[in-house]
Amino acid sequence: MKTLVGAVEAGGTKFVCAVGTPGGELLREARVETQSPVQTMREVVSFFRAYSRDLVALGVGSFGPVDLRISSATYGFITSTPKAAWRNFDIAGALREAFHLPVGFDTDVNAAVLAETIWGAGQGLQNVLYVTVGTGIGGGAMIEGRLLHGLMHPEMGHIRVPHDRARDPFPGVCPYHGDCLEGLASGPSLEARWGASPEAIPPDHPAWTLEAEYLGIACMNWICAFSPEKIILGGGVMQRHLLPALRDRTRSALNGYINLPEVTEKIESYIVPPGLGERAGVLGALALGSRAAGLSCGKALESTSL
Repeated sequence: MKTLVGAVEAGGTKFVCAVGTPGGELLREARVETQSPVQTMREVVSFFRAYSRDLVALGVGSFGPVDLRISSATYGFITSTPKAAWRNFDIAGALREAFHLPVGFDTDVNAAVLAETIWGAGQGLQNVLYVTVGTGIGGGAMIEGRLLHGLMHPEMGHIRVPHDRARDPFPGVCPYHGDCLEGLASGPSLEARWGASPEAIPPDHPAWTLEAEYLGIACMNWICAFSPEKIILGGGVMQRHLLPALRDRTRSALNGYINLPEVTEKIESYIVPPGLGERAGVLGALALGSRAAGLSCGKALESTSL
C-alpha cells in the first residue's frame, strides 16, 4: 500500500485538495470554493475523511499573511488578510484537530517554490524565487536550500515601485498601501484600471507595457535583494506575451550593475514560467506534508496520475 499524504492549496478564490505520495504522484484531487472558514473547512475535511485511515500527514500552502513562527500562540493562523472572514483563523489547527496528524504549513508561494525546486523549473538550484501575479502578488523564496522565514515571511507584492502619476493616475487597489506593486500590477488592479479582466485584454493593449514596467522594476529589486539563481513567475496575469517585455525591462532597470550572463544574454532562461504550471501550489503542499511526516520527496513526478 502506498504512503499517502494530504495536500491543501488554500487560495483566496478556491482551495485545491489532493491526496498523493511523497514522490509527487497525485491520486485524487478536488476543488472547493473559498467561502466562510466554517463552510470551506467542512468541505475540505469531508474530502480527506475518505482517506483518513491511510494518511500519514497533511500539508497546507495558504494565502496570507500567515504566522509561521513555531513558538507563537498563533502559529498556523491566517492573520491580517484582506478577506475579513478569514482573519485570525487557525487553518493548520483545524486540520490537526480533525485528523490528529502532523500538518506541514507555509505560505502558498513558499509551497510553490518548494515544489519547483524538487520537480519543476528550479531543480538543482539552492536560491530560487517564485512569484505569483494574480488576484494578489506574492513571492516565496528558497535561499541556500531553505524556505525563507523570518519575522514572518517575504511579502514581495507589497514593495514600492516608482509610480508616475502623470503617466498612470490610477491610485492602486491595495487596501493597506494603495499603490504598492500589488496595488498597481495585480489582476484586480488591471481590471479596475482598464475595465476588463487580464484574460480579456488584447496582447497589443498599452496595459501590458505598463505591467511589464512595474514587474520588471520589481524583478530588479528582487534580484538585488535576494540574488536568486532563477525567478519563476506564475499566476493568471503572467500571460506568455508579457514575459519578453518584462525581461527587457528588468535588464534595462539593472542598467549593467549586475553584469552576469544570467541577466544579460541568458535572461530567457533566468526569468521563466513555472515548470509545474498550475500544479506547483498543490504539489508544494504535498511536499510540506511529506516533510512534516519525516518523509523525503522523491523524483517520481513523471508517474503523476489523476
